[in-house]
Amino acid sequence: MKAAALRALHMPGNPVVLPNAWDAASARAVVAAGFPALATSSGAVAVSLGFTDGEGTPVAEMLDAVARIAGAVEVPVTADIERGYGLSPAQIVERLAATGAVGCNLEDSVPGQRRMVDPAEQVEFLVAVREAAVHSGVDLVLNARVDVYVRGDDPPAVRLAAALDRSKRYLEAGADCVYPIGLYDLSAIRELAQVGPVNMLFTPAAPSLTELAEAGVARISFGSGLHTAAQAHLTTLLERIAANTGPY
Repeated sequence: MKAAALRALHMPGNPVVLPNAWDAASARAVVAAGFPALATSSGAVAVSLGFTDGEGTPVAEMLDAVARIAGAVEVPVTADIERGYGLSPAQIVERLAATGAVGCNLEDSVPGQRRMVDPAEQVEFLVAVREAAVHSGVDLVLNARVDVYVRGDDPPAVRLAAALDRSKRYLEAGADCVYPIGLYDLSAIRELAQVGPVNMLFTPAAPSLTELAEAGVARISFGSGLHTAAQAHLTTLLERIAANTGPY
């Protein structure tokens, strides 16, 4: 039920906005603000647990954090699990389902490196995850990340061609949505949105939420940005305490 509800929220031109949580408290805050679903952030969870992004978090600790987040709210939760932390497709499906999350991101570059995975290999991976979900009777909303804009330094036209090719392949392989992280050019976003449901990362460099919707985007998320902003605010409060001015 929750997976179907999350999938139905992916509407090109009227995107689902998914603030990214990192613990139960932030997840509850997202729901209290009225959002119908939320995402986790691997980077924010990692930092909050004392690890680094790029699969620096032990898989058990990451999945335990996802479980605490999903257990704290009634809305659908989709989890950022990087490239799966070395789990097999069947293990990904089984262990993710056990957390209560109904969706996940899967990256097409090697965590901690700047190396892209061959698109054919990624297609095989996505197909295997989808087949494992079907075999297990798990309805999984699969968000396939496309990393060409954050890996390497190819010219924009080359990156767009690669993003289009990978996006088409991943959607055909069973992904519900593609996620060209780091793309901020509106014309390229519009072109990618013609291929299928697209998730965009919102940062200060991104087009506005309204512009992304008008470009046909189906999903907007924030990565570790909200956690970074919250930490910056905490730093300001602590500096005020240190200066004997009071935090508030």
